[in-house]
Amino acid sequence: MQKVFINIGTLLQTREPGTKILRGALMADVPSLKNAWLKTNDGLIEDYGFMNDFVEDNAYEVVDLKGRMVSPTFVDSHTHLVFAADRDEEFVMKIKGMDYQSIAAAGGGIINSAKKLEGTSLEELLDGARQRLSEAIASGTGAIEIKSGYGLTMEAEIKMLQVIAQLKQEFAIPIKSTFLGAHAFPHADHDKYMKTLLQEMLPEVYSQQLANYIDCFCEEGYFSVDQMCHILEAGEKYELKPKVHVNQFNAIGGVEKAIEFGAVSVDHLEVLPESEMVLLKDSDTIPVALPGCSFFINIPFAPARKIIENGLPLVLASDFNPGSAPSFNMSLINSLATMKMKLLPEEAFNATTYNAAHALELESEVGSISKGKRANFIVSKPNRTLNSIAYNFGVDWIDSVYIRGEKF
Repeated sequence: MQKVFINIGTLLQTREPGTKILRGALMADVPSLKNAWLKTNDGLIEDYGFMNDFVEDNAYEVVDLKGRMVSPTFVDSHTHLVFAADRDEEFVMKIKGMDYQSIAAAGGGIINSAKKLEGTSLEELLDGARQRLSEAIASGTGAIEIKSGYGLTMEAEIKMLQVIAQLKQEFAIPIKSTFLGAHAFPHADHDKYMKTLLQEMLPEVYSQQLANYIDCFCEEGYFSVDQMCHILEAGEKYELKPKVHVNQFNAIGGVEKAIEFGAVSVDHLEVLPESEMVLLKDSDTIPVALPGCSFFINIPFAPARKIIENGLPLVLASDFNPGSAPSFNMSLINSLATMKMKLLPEEAFNATTYNAAHALELESEVGSISKGKRANFIVSKPNRTLNSIAYNFGVDWIDSVYIRGEKF
């Protein structure tokens, strides 16, 4: 289907194909066109320009946007969207004063989700995931990463990844899958679980081609740096690139080792020493901050301002999960980044669109309004600006979402 969208008030994030990830001061720039048009053809962006230069073509269906803003859809590079049930009972425990670690020690946390998932069928998991993903797309997300990690047994981890594989078949947005068998230890025999993970789970994940990446929760009380290294080394043998959880509560050396293994990204970074910023600056590994998690469980926010001031790129993701970040709303992530991390609206927007596409190696497909990329974009309600995305926190600024040029 050929469409041309005319009378666009502002067309945000117009970039030439092949632009590199944005670092440091470059993150404050969002190129845009005022009074613009946008052509789509067969699900891709064909062309765009100023209305003054628009030439009508009868082969294209015309959609008059009457001054509304258009932006690329968000890219959410870190989620745990597949799970059996909410953990709202832990929310109440948190209100009463328990912290994340205390709730986990009392039988909550990741192990709680694993117990709930154990008796849930693949079909039930898929139904829940379909609903959540549909709602996430309607809220502006046009590409996403989804992790396993609430199974912690061979059968359950494979079941989660099979759900993600089915979502890839059913939805028209790019979806990347990550094997996170190393999310928590399900029992006291850590050596036995490591053996299961490395010798049984990984070969089966590879055999069924169920994952694009491998992840590990490297943190005190979870997986040590040494254990993470064994996991990432095994992942290399099965052609899985690392995207890892590090530095959520403590800096224990995970960032340095993740860089050595060529990790695509290091995610969380609520604790980030200057020495590790230097290591990241000299690498291609992308820092990913998760402000929704910091907000919900009341821990420090990643030092996003310092990351940018040190000339690094930055990505923001939702960390959507039932325990520590139960929101997939990327507009809210923009709001938290500006209010709590002191980012400019432009920096937050770049971190959730253009840079975020790099964190999923999808920079040639999504993240900007560029010729040849997927026609995944958001049409705003009237009288909205880039600032509105973060400024009007909790307010729905979206009129419609288009995926491959069709209204979702």
